[in-house]
Amino acid sequence: MKDLVPLAALGEPALWESARERVYASTDEDVTRALDAEHRTTDHLAALLSPAAVPRLAALEEAARRLTLQRFGRTVVLYVPLYLSNACTNSCSYCGFARHHDIRRATLTEAEVDVELSRLAEQRFRHLLLLTGEDRRAASVAYIRDAVARCHARFSSVSVEVYPMTTAEYAVLVAAGCDGLTLYQETYHRPTYRAVHPAGPKADYDQRLATPLRAAAAGVRAVSLGALLGLADWRVEGVLMALHGALLRRSYWRTRLGFGFPRLRTEPGAGIALLPLTERDLGQLICGLRLCFPDADLVLSTRERAGFRDRMVGIGVTRMSAGSRTSPGGYALGSDAGEQFAVTDTRTPAEIATMLETHGYEPVWKDFDQGFLA
Repeated sequence: MKDLVPLAALGEPALWESARERVYASTDEDVTRALDAEHRTTDHLAALLSPAAVPRLAALEEAARRLTLQRFGRTVVLYVPLYLSNACTNSCSYCGFARHHDIRRATLTEAEVDVELSRLAEQRFRHLLLLTGEDRRAASVAYIRDAVARCHARFSSVSVEVYPMTTAEYAVLVAAGCDGLTLYQETYHRPTYRAVHPAGPKADYDQRLATPLRAAAAGVRAVSLGALLGLADWRVEGVLMALHGALLRRSYWRTRLGFGFPRLRTEPGAGIALLPLTERDLGQLICGLRLCFPDADLVLSTRERAGFRDRMVGIGVTRMSAGSRTSPGGYALGSDAGEQFAVTDTRTPAEIATMLETHGYEPVWKDFDQGFLA
């Protein structure tokens, strides 16, 4: 299996099947070769994510821990998501924001954004991730640009997780102070993608697939990819995520690459995971991607249980959200707007920082400033 494929090939059923066959044909000898390799390829990743690697998980974790310590030291960056709007025009079967749900919709005003920012600044955060539903009428590019600018004036790093934009639109956000993008393909399995996105702009698989490269072309400094784990076979998703990441890294080598690991849960009114995965499975995926992408940011959100997040610190995870609220106005405004998903790790930012320090790690509130780019 090639390590670099054209963008269009990532959506071809033949590539999915090729990756699946490689994963499930892997043997214990393949796992040994992958663990011993100095420079790991997609074939190595397929072996590390395979069922054959399950009896070797302790070895995978130890190798990932050594590599993470070597590249990142004993630090974990803390960030916070800030939802600006939950209005959405899509009908995703798994999402609490989907347009067919009867929830209270809200889009924050400038004054409300300021109130939320003040609360987050009090909690020591300097890294923000701004999120919206996918509704350009409620949250236009100009609205998001202005929100980025307001956040940039008070915080060191501002990223966005919003609807796909053009290169020119991303350039507008970059000029306002945006330095990061998170955009998940949700699933790289095209038939499943079609089934869970029956209506709305998000139904366009190819447009979404190309979006991270458009953002990198616009000068976005850091781009995080991922799949909504549970929609399709997580092992194969992991290989396709890696191929997508390799293409982004090869095309825009100055862009900092990251991977997120959102795991689908059964939310009130949302769809049910088609192929759910366990914490052990998720840990295997995190270890495999760390071993194949030594310098990538690996991000674990408050979707996950506190104990699991604590255990993954140092093994591969280098960024964590803390104290998250997944509805607009959830921090200081006491809003009853609908949330995107339920948070599982409900600890305060201070409690998570204390946990990191107790385990011998340094919680990093600021590791980037736009001044570094001057």
